[in-house]
Amino acid sequence: MAGEVRRWVVVVVVCVVVVVLSLSGGAEAEPQVPCYFIFGDSLVDNGNNNNIASLARANYLPYGIDFPEGPTGRFSNGKTTVDVIAELLGFDNYIPPYSAARGEDILKGVNYASAAAGIRDETGQQLGARITMNGQVNNYKTTVSQVVDIVGDGDSAANYLSQCIYSVGLGSNDYLNNYFMPTYYSTSRQYTPEQYAQVLIQQYSQQIRTLYNYGARKVVCIGVGQIGCSPNALAQNSPDGSSCVQNINSAIQLFNDQLKSLVDDFNNNLPGAKFIYLNAYGFFKI
Repeated sequence: MAGEVRRWVVVVVVCVVVVVLSLSGGAEAEPQVPCYFIFGDSLVDNGNNNNIASLARANYLPYGIDFPEGPTGRFSNGKTTVDVIAELLGFDNYIPPYSAARGEDILKGVNYASAAAGIRDETGQQLGARITMNGQVNNYKTTVSQVVDIVGDGDSAANYLSQCIYSVGLGSNDYLNNYFMPTYYSTSRQYTPEQYAQVLIQQYSQQIRTLYNYGARKVVCIGVGQIGCSPNALAQNSPDGSSCVQNINSAIQLFNDQLKSLVDDFNNNLPGAKFIYLNAYGFFKI
């Protein structure tokens, strides 16, 4: 399974890089885009949870054992996918976490991701503090106001941000740390899987549209992978731990189908929008 996960990560990196390069027009100058903004959960968190009261933290060993700086808050032994993408895009440094981004550093982008975060505000609350997607969007609004101050006016800031790449990937925790955790959450009793996917997409749509209203134009929307095959899901739902949990994967497919339709809707109805749906589910094979 570990080998398959590594291959999945490589495929995701390659595909996202191909997407972002095509969106940026394949310019030769480095970096190939002026800035890179990242929204997500533990897959791409690089330190935003370090100083909050949360069980979802990774600023200690063995995390970071293969990273030059050691443990940083990345939920990985080394680089995350967005670190590799930043390198391939030509940035001199990795995109800083919002918790540490200061001054003109924000002009190269900010990582807002937070482990245990979800589209819904209550998602992951059993793990303690985390920065939900709503919180990440609000932090991005703060960054935009800072960008306006730095570049001098709103029009210049809007033009600058329209050239940047935005990576948005949430939803996993809304299932594993919400819908499929009935001891802590009531959502599985309130909604059928079809209804829950619709509720998530409705809220996600508002959040992503806010990013658009604050300058985002080139956005990669990453679907949820086959989390029914994850160790967490297997431990809780598979008696012998040998087979993927199909009802979880089926629910994820409902969400991904609606996310893909949402991307099409944005591209058709939002002026200047260049949204891409990334099929992470199709890359993860067990």
